[in-house]
Amino acid sequence: MTEKRQNPFEQAVEVDVEQMANPGQDDDVIEAQPEQVVDDELQGMSKAVSKAEEELVLHRDAMLRMQAEMDNLRKRLIRDQEKSRKFALERVMKDLLQVRDSLERGLESGSEATTAEQFREGQTLTLKMLSKVMQDHDLELIDPAGEKFDPEFHQAMTVLPSAELEENTVMEVLQKGFKLHDRLIRPAMVVVSGKP
Repeated sequence: MTEKRQNPFEQAVEVDVEQMANPGQDDDVIEAQPEQVVDDELQGMSKAVSKAEEELVLHRDAMLRMQAEMDNLRKRLIRDQEKSRKFALERVMKDLLQVRDSLERGLESGSEATTAEQFREGQTLTLKMLSKVMQDHDLELIDPAGEKFDPEFHQAMTVLPSAELEENTVMEVLQKGFKLHDRLIRPAMVVVSGKP
């Protein structure tokens, strides 16, 4: 017996005919699924976008606050720096007022009958008071008499030959020098020994 072969195109036509005979159920299911998937994806994307927008608003707000804080900090630092410049010497000046008061008292009492010895004693006390104020504020005296000449802290005004002292020794201090916190304010002006 010979079997009748069915043409594949005929099979496809039969399937389409069957689907046309029963319209409705399968088509609705097929069409509804893609729309629902698209709607679900759109809702998911919409939620993600709204969440991202909320985070953006929060981050922008935080950035603006930080920027405002930095501006306020910068302004406060500038203001503090200006105050520091204006009033940096306030403590020193208060201490120097005591020395000034002592000098005024000495001059007032100088008009009365005072001896040279009393006047000298008053000057000595005032100088001690001034030296203490300078020491309290870390102003260090440079008095290098008899020391080796140091060009970093001494300024040689002249060189004199000397048989008694070694070469480059400070023979005489013409004007004392000062350092403030290890920084040279004024070098000591000195006479230095040379070869005899």
